[in-house]
Parts: sequence; structure tokens; C-alpha cells
Amino acid sequence: MRKRILLVCTGNTCRSSMAEGLLKKMLTEAFGPVAEQYEVRSAGVAASPGDKASAPAVEVMAEAGIDLSGHQATRLTPDLAAAADLVLTMTAGHKQAVLQLAPTARTKTFTLKEYVRIRLGPDGEGRDGSAGGEDIADPYGAETAVYRSCAGELQETLERLIQWLQHENGA
Repeated sequence: MRKRILLVCTGNTCRSSMAEGLLKKMLTEAFGPVAEQYEVRSAGVAASPGDKASAPAVEVMAEAGIDLSGHQATRLTPDLAAAADLVLTMTAGHKQAVLQLAPTARTKTFTLKEYVRIRLGPDGEGRDGSAGGEDIADPYGAETAVYRSCAGELQETLERLIQWLQHENGA
């Protein structure tokens, strides 16, 4: 059975689309063919369906070997949230927006950093199950360097998520 992970931000043209691309690549690198047990999607709480990924996001992801040129924004819907096994948001505000739209998703909705901290603890060893959350800042409209910084923060956090998934899968 596939585990469906949904990554959520505002417009689905920057953070969540970059996180989707990064996580798909990282899952493939970490799990090989077993990565197919994961379905990774992204959406935005205020997305305009069909919008393309922002040019700096496409550029920064291309540098990482990820092609976002065909990405089209998806608006978060109650059905999309309900279908996910895990909803990871970029900010606490996005988490609240998900819960307003899909209250039944409460037990499976976290900020990305909150989820990693709950699962691994701040030291990466599974200790300290604090649920504090930090937002991943929105690079929208900023220079490419800000997108690179955001992508680096996403990659670092997603590496910790991969650690948890490997632990969860007994790897």
C-alpha cells in the first residue's frame, strides 16, 4: 500500500513544489525501487490552478537535477487533504488553513519541521518529542539566492524526514 505525502504552502509555485521535487529525488536515492511505495504531491492553500513554478524555483531545482518546468499549481481541497496519509505544511499558518479546510486531517497534519522534530527529536536521535514548529520562509518574489537558501533549508529538513522513513521501514 502506498503512503501518500502531501506538501502544502501558499501558492504551490515555490516551497511546496521545490519540496515535492526534492523529496521524490531523495526517496529514490534512499530507497531505490522501494520509493514507489510513496506518492508525493504538493498543493497550495491559495493556489491558482495551473500556475507554473516560479522561474527562480525552476532554476534552483535544475541546479539540483530536478525538473520543475512542467509543474502546475494545485489548490488544496478537502478531498486532497483527506486522501493523504501525511500532510506536511511549510508554516504553522498553512497548517491552520489545512485544518480549517479539512478538520478530519488533524491527526496527520504537521508543519514539516514539527513532524521531523516529533519523530527524530532536535538531535536526530528520536529523543525529545517536542512539537515546536518553525516556519520555512517564503522566497516568493525574492532573488534566486533566497530560493537557494530556501531549497537548502528544505533539503536539510527533508534529509531528516528520510532518516525517519528509513527507520520506519527498518532500513
